[in-house]
Amino acid sequence: MSRRGNCFDNAPVESFWGSLKNELVYHRKFSTRDQACKEITEYIEIFYNRQRTQERLDYLSPAAFTQRFHLSKIAA
Repeated sequence: MSRRGNCFDNAPVESFWGSLKNELVYHRKFSTRDQACKEITEYIEIFYNRQRTQERLDYLSPAAFTQRFHLSKIAA
């Protein structure tokens, strides 16, 4: 971690929160807090971590990028 006042520490987390709000929260009305927790957890665990394509991964999903990485290690 860097020193106090360095905004670069928060950049990845702020980017994630922006994605979460734009892709899920602003488009839904949750009836209970438990429903919100469940849907946000599903978004993170299933969609964001496994299926959502990401620019920094050459527009692959994290699961596809990991699979490609392991296949290249086996082939090498």
